[in-house]
This record gives sequence, structure tokens and C-alpha cells, in this order.
Amino acid sequence: MRTCLLLLSLSTSAFCAGVPYFSEPALCPTRPEIAFVSGGDIWVVPSKGGEAHLLVSDPAEESRPLYSPDGTRLAFVSTRTGGGDIYILTLASGDLKRLTFDDRMDQLDAWSRDGKWIYFSNGTNDVGGKNDLYRVSAEGGTPMAVSADRFTNEFQAAPAPDGTTVAFAARGNGDSQWWRHGHSHLDESEIWLRKEGTPPTYEKIVDLNGRNAWPMWMPDGKSLYFMSDRSGAQNLWLLAPGGKMRQVTRFTGGRVLWPSIGYDGKAVVFERDFKIWQLDTKSGEAYAIPINLVGSPATPEI
Repeated sequence: MRTCLLLLSLSTSAFCAGVPYFSEPALCPTRPEIAFVSGGDIWVVPSKGGEAHLLVSDPAEESRPLYSPDGTRLAFVSTRTGGGDIYILTLASGDLKRLTFDDRMDQLDAWSRDGKWIYFSNGTNDVGGKNDLYRVSAEGGTPMAVSADRFTNEFQAAPAPDGTTVAFAARGNGDSQWWRHGHSHLDESEIWLRKEGTPPTYEKIVDLNGRNAWPMWMPDGKSLYFMSDRSGAQNLWLLAPGGKMRQVTRFTGGRVLWPSIGYDGKAVVFERDFKIWQLDTKSGEAYAIPINLVGSPATPEI
């Protein structure tokens, strides 16, 4: 799933003229900082930019850091014990707990807003490696299926703030080909809501018109951001109550990858052009964050 990223990040510098590759950012809810990935390690940088320092370093590949809602823990994926399992780091003590134990890669999606659950995607139990959605207690335990529609790829779960609804992407292969530059019908995906009930109900909120991925709830639980290439280029869009969609960023090329919204809804951070960008959700302004890596990674140079 991450072959392309691994090839680009075997060192802290990408192959392109020694320019560092920054990816998979996440905003800390309690401190003005951003965790992100470079060279297969996890770094942290002030939210306005500046010097970035190592937070998690290992010869294995570390990816997808996500802060807990109270800012005391960091969940991430690591290949140190196999194909890719989810770990939780307690920031104050340095304690590290392995949370999942599957042979296939677990794709970390989100924390529940109360900090009790970790949502992730995995393709072990569906046909053809298609993903299903799961959640597991942040304290450890047996993962439980959230949505496991047979023969349907379901990924990038985003639990609503009240915990009664989960937004997610479905269909297409955008979860495994997130790196693709340019539109392909194979990437086209929808965004759905799964609402708790007996039985649970499903509602499609973004149709199969382009690649639509990475749903992100605003704190009111009534609107959400997502990435889409429905206008031609990859951009961030806002889905407002009533189903009205509005394009927020105005990029005409390039990729918008791994967007993550702050728990307060004030900003969205994402990867673009191998850099970390930030969107101010109030003004609609998006800008690249200047980052200078300071530290020695565990990944060997080549």
C-alpha cells in the first residue's frame, strides 16, 4: 500500500534534488504544533513552521500520526512488527502500546471525540482485499466491525463528534492508490454516512463524480470537509447542511493528500507538493508551512 511512499522516503530527503518530503500531518489540539512524517519517521513542528524535531524514530516505517482529542497521546502506524499495526504513544511518559495485531496493514483513520476508540480500515476479512471499517478501544482489546459490506471497499472512517454517525469513503481503490497524480475512474469513490440504529442506516452524501475521500467533521457535526477531484484538480471541498457542496481551495494541479482537521475546526492540514500546507477554515486561505528538519533519523541513508 505504501510502496511509493517508501521509495520516496528511504531517507529524510526525497530523491528530488535532496528536497525533504513531508507527509501525513496532524494538528495537536492542546499545543500549537503539527506532527508529520518524513523519511519514515514522525516529526513535530510549530504550527506556524520552523524547526522540526524527531518525535518517533525507528528503522521501521512510521506513518499516519494522529493526536488524541486531549493531546496527551499519539496514535500512529508502524511496520516494526509486520505489515503495519497501530501503536499509541503516551507523550508525557514515552510509554508505547501496540494496539492491533494483524498480518495486513491497518490504516489508521481517526480517534473518537471522547478519546475512547480508534477507528481504522483493514482488508483481511473481505473479498479481494477490500477494506472494512473497525474500531478498537484505545486501551486495547478486540477490534469490532463498524461497517463490513461484502464486496464493497470502505475506508477513511470519520466518526462524528457525537459518536452516533460515521462518515467514510466507499468504492474505488483510492485507499491503495492515494498517491496517483491525475484522475482515473478506478479512483472514483463516494462518501457515505453510517448512522447508529437497529438496524443501522446508510446515506450517500457525495456521489460518484470523481475521487472523493478523507471526510473530516466540523465540530458542529453538521458539515464536513473532504478532498475531491470533481472539478478536475484535487481540492478541499465543504459539504454544508442540506447537501450543498462548495469548493474551498483553488488549486489547478498537484495532489491534496492526507488532510486532517483540527478538533476545533479552525484549520485543516494536508500534504501538497511534498510540503505541509494549512487551510484557515474561516478565511479560506491555504498556505505552505516552512519546515526545517533538525535531528538524526533512524532510517539509514542510501
